[in-house]
Amino acid sequence: MKSLKIFALTCCFLLFSCDDILECIINKRPEIPDKNFAIGSIGYFYSDYLISEIKNEPVDEAYDYFYEFYGDLPEGVDFYADHRTFTIEGTPQESGVFEFTIYLYVDPPVSYDEESEEYEDSLCSSSTSKDFSITIY
Repeated sequence: MKSLKIFALTCCFLLFSCDDILECIINKRPEIPDKNFAIGSIGYFYSDYLISEIKNEPVDEAYDYFYEFYGDLPEGVDFYADHRTFTIEGTPQESGVFEFTIYLYVDPPVSYDEESEEYEDSLCSSSTSKDFSITIY
């Protein structure tokens, strides 16, 4: 009798939240790669970048990517975002270790289900962040 109740509860759970379960099993979510930014030198042009993606998504180019930056960069250096690419470049005017956090937010491509009259969002999560540092000598 106990196993019948567990089976019934499991079936109900799967029936009413199957999409959410499958999405999180597949685990489609934004991902900032692990990266060690290059070491730079005062007075010399610095440039390095990273390319983010949607984990387990073959068409991650279709998503909109939005970056936020919190932390420090050396004077003379700035960051730029272009779709999936986050670039740091400029001519550093000071030395040190500069720590910062990059936040990534994504919007999935618009997909409309005519039967349910709802927009579909197939991501398990729509944001992520990662801490980094740059060393300038």
